[in-house]
Amino acid sequence: MFKIIQELLTGKDGKTHDIARWSWMISLLAVIGFVVYEFVLGKTAVSLREFAESVGIIAGAHGASVWAKKDTEPNPRPPTDYIPPPPPPRDYPK
Repeated sequence: MFKIIQELLTGKDGKTHDIARWSWMISLLAVIGFVVYEFVLGKTAVSLREFAESVGIIAGAHGASVWAKKDTEPNPRPPTDYIPPPPPPRDYPK
């Protein structure tokens, strides 16, 4: 579970935290939390249309922000101690 959350909140390299992705996660959790809060208290009716519009706006706005900064993210680098495996043996016809 932690690995999935880390992949959602970090850039291409999987280590650098991204403010756009954190903003997306906090905004989405705030909207969902507010809807659950209103539903549990029962003070007002929860409109699924307004909820869907809110989630759509959040997804679109934050998707655009992640896309706009895609070229500034650090690229993943292979480990320096990586040794490629040897090629498989070949069976030559005799």
